[in-house]
Amino acid sequence: MSSKKFSIITPEIEELAKLCCENDKIAPELFIENKVNRGLRDAKGKGVLTGLTEISTIYSSREIDGVVTNIDGELYYRGIDINELVDGFLKEDRFGFEETVYLLLFGELPNATQLESFNKLLAANRALPNSFVRDVIFKASNGDIMNSLARSVLTLYSYDDMANDTSIPNVLKQSIRLISTFPLMAIYAYQAYIHFRKGKPLVIHNPNPKLSTAENILSILRPDNKYTKLEAKILDLALVLHAEHGGGNNSTFTDRVVTSSGTDTYSAIAASLCSLKGPKHGGANIKVCQMFDAMKKEIRDWTDEEEIRDYLKRMLNKEAFDKSGLIYGIGHAVYTVSDPRCNIFRNFVEQLAVEKGREKEFVLYSNIHKLAPEVVAEHKNMQKKVSANIDFYSGFVYSMLDLPHELYTPIFAIARIAGWSAHRIEELVNSSKIIRPAYQSVQPERPYTKLEDR
Repeated sequence: MSSKKFSIITPEIEELAKLCCENDKIAPELFIENKVNRGLRDAKGKGVLTGLTEISTIYSSREIDGVVTNIDGELYYRGIDINELVDGFLKEDRFGFEETVYLLLFGELPNATQLESFNKLLAANRALPNSFVRDVIFKASNGDIMNSLARSVLTLYSYDDMANDTSIPNVLKQSIRLISTFPLMAIYAYQAYIHFRKGKPLVIHNPNPKLSTAENILSILRPDNKYTKLEAKILDLALVLHAEHGGGNNSTFTDRVVTSSGTDTYSAIAASLCSLKGPKHGGANIKVCQMFDAMKKEIRDWTDEEEIRDYLKRMLNKEAFDKSGLIYGIGHAVYTVSDPRCNIFRNFVEQLAVEKGREKEFVLYSNIHKLAPEVVAEHKNMQKKVSANIDFYSGFVYSMLDLPHELYTPIFAIARIAGWSAHRIEELVNSSKIIRPAYQSVQPERPYTKLEDR
């Protein structure tokens, strides 16, 4: 069957789809009447408590003098403030992703000996089975690297004689292998895509056991293996900031739900990947880049605040960019005053912009960062503040690192596999119950009608 015939939507399917739309629509007022917390969030937008975790903590408000007050966002990995964690390895001029993975998995910061041993363990597992690249990654290549990555993860099941063993030592072994090989599977999938679909030369590099995860990503991706220290440092920082974000985000919740069913590691992680690729989750940074591409064409003076305000208002009025009424990268489900990851990232974005000669673009980003929350608040007459989130700058950083758009969300996954692995282990250690939420049926009962009477 040709791909065109396989992909076509026939008139018959179109008609049947109309039935789905007609008969699956639930009246909005029924959600209110039945007190349904849609999206597992209450009327004020706060997440419904569905579990406990020690892996990470998020604060957007605190009780001050008896009053709940919105604050600058706070993020803790295993109880350690993300700002202190980042300051710690940056002041010692070290890469931080590997010790962050250790912290998330094992609950404690490694000492020098433990960190050296763990780095060697990751390096030793940074290899794929024989012929895996040729037989799996090169087959049916496509531009959606997240789907390629999920397929590769599921196929690794076939190479693991203990794939279904959910004992903690075995799951930890599988997790470390996935953390180590995610960069290879993602980058090789991209290189297969541009070779087999775009006709570009195929250049495949092996990982270097002496390099960090961030350095290996840049080295493997680039034909000449070259990168600057600042490039590697900022990519490493991006990995640290994306490694974990509470148990309530969509992909991590997916991980815990699927894990609770008793299934294997490969299935649980593949499910999380499928969640992360969505544009409402990990795919958001691409929308930010597309938005800025449009802005750079339509805003003549990137320093003119009034012109920028006018464009932002037109976006909110569904008159500009994709006419969705959204300003991408602005606002977060939890944070209000600020996203701590965005605040940390911003300081280094300017350094990279200077190195890359893209200071003018950084000025535009800075102005949008400043003005967009004000325009949103005015437009929606909101008391609650909104702020830029980490997706606001991450796409800009990735573009300055010459990473292709196809790898933006996979880079997120390369980082977040650390958090997913930690949450899977925590779920297995603490619960034997399957996560099974309740749905209230609002379909009235009715009699069966014989075929001849329909």
